[in-house]
Amino acid sequence: MERIRVLIADDHEPFREGLRAVLSLAEDIELAGEAPDGPAAVSQAALLQPDVVLMDLKMPGFDGIEATRRITGASPHIAVVVLTMLEDDESVFAALRAGARGYVLKGALRAHLLRAVRVAADGEALFGPAVARRIADYFGRGPDRPASVFPQLTDREREVLTLVAQHRTNPEIARQLSLSVKTVRNHVSNIFTKLQVAGRAEAIIQARDAGLDR
Repeated sequence: MERIRVLIADDHEPFREGLRAVLSLAEDIELAGEAPDGPAAVSQAALLQPDVVLMDLKMPGFDGIEATRRITGASPHIAVVVLTMLEDDESVFAALRAGARGYVLKGALRAHLLRAVRVAADGEALFGPAVARRIADYFGRGPDRPASVFPQLTDREREVLTLVAQHRTNPEIARQLSLSVKTVRNHVSNIFTKLQVAGRAEAIIQARDAGLDR
């Protein structure tokens, strides 16, 4: 069985020690390395190429948002799961815009944390219940948002979502946008994360409601 390799990025050694203990209990997960600050998280991710990074938001050097942005920008295949005490809208959506595939609050049940790691490694996303409610509330604030359709998406992600809404396959999107299929797949995964949808069908519904299929 190929194990999921995890990099822990957190500036508190006692917390990292606790995470090490949690990860050691999972036969399908192994510790790839640790980083005590933002710059170290970026350099270790580039060197070790883990499958998943468990990322704290408040760290020395530069914060977890910037570290996430740099890691996902350089290595889109690395999944970042934010693990933090912060659950305000600004922190949640900044993390999603930076490319995080999950957002779990410290203190979450061990099983939920391990599930978040496994889900992220599989290319999907998982959020803690409190964070999921915030995301649902944000997107359910009514139809008075059309002036800025999906502001949490990048221009390229909005372009990809438009083609997804037109029922284009990943290879078709790759050909049209002159991208690799893997890059398109990463864009689609990020879109699902940021829209908080489980798959293409739900993404298409949201895109069509916003008029992106036209």
